[in-house]
Amino acid sequence: MGVLLIIILACLAISLCVWLAVLFLYFKETTLNKITIFLLALSAGVLMGGAFLHLLPEAAGKIAADRLYLIVLASFIFFFFMEKLLFWHHCHKGDCSVHTFGYMNLVGDSLHNFIDGLVIASTFLVDFRLGLATTLAIALHEIPQEIGDFGVLIHAGLKRGQALLVNYLVALTVVAGGVVGYFISFSLEGIIPYLLPFAAGGFIYIAASDLMPEIRKEANLKKSMSLFVVFILGIVLMSAVKLLDH
Repeated sequence: MGVLLIIILACLAISLCVWLAVLFLYFKETTLNKITIFLLALSAGVLMGGAFLHLLPEAAGKIAADRLYLIVLASFIFFFFMEKLLFWHHCHKGDCSVHTFGYMNLVGDSLHNFIDGLVIASTFLVDFRLGLATTLAIALHEIPQEIGDFGVLIHAGLKRGQALLVNYLVALTVVAGGVVGYFISFSLEGIIPYLLPFAAGGFIYIAASDLMPEIRKEANLKKSMSLFVVFILGIVLMSAVKLLDH
């Protein structure tokens, strides 16, 4: 199977997270909130594990250390800038009060998904197993994000059917990112290794600034420890994937 086809299939799998997320919306709100917070904890662990156990070690063998750290920092700053510029965040509790934010959120998500596609393409072009690990990390992050995005669109005034269709069309930009990333690798020779620390910086930013603060809000000690265990479980999951690579 050609690498381009694998990239497209992986990106399509990511886009299907929209439909999986909708299934969770049929739970009662209290049940949904309980499920979502654990998904956030798992997602944070997986993203951290993906960055530190997969992307950065792979990039370290291809890029000088000073450039590697600089790219990670630049990526972190880039994601912070884009969040501020496009009002891009996940609204996990669906409490965005400005209706126009729903549409601005679509712009941010389109860019986010496109970058995800670039990352998926770059990792598959480096190593098939690295691509699978990255796709897993992105997929587990997308589920709680899509739950939040769907809620934002409903709050912005869209009907459920409209919100689902628009959200899925936006999710398909990940495929565009994957295809563009594949062809960029041939026109801009040598760029792929630099996309790995860029992706790592994005993973670290999303986990540290967006997901973990939500987890930290939990005041109940027992539930907080449960969330911590789930966070560690996400890292262990990516560690297990790493072991399978050898």
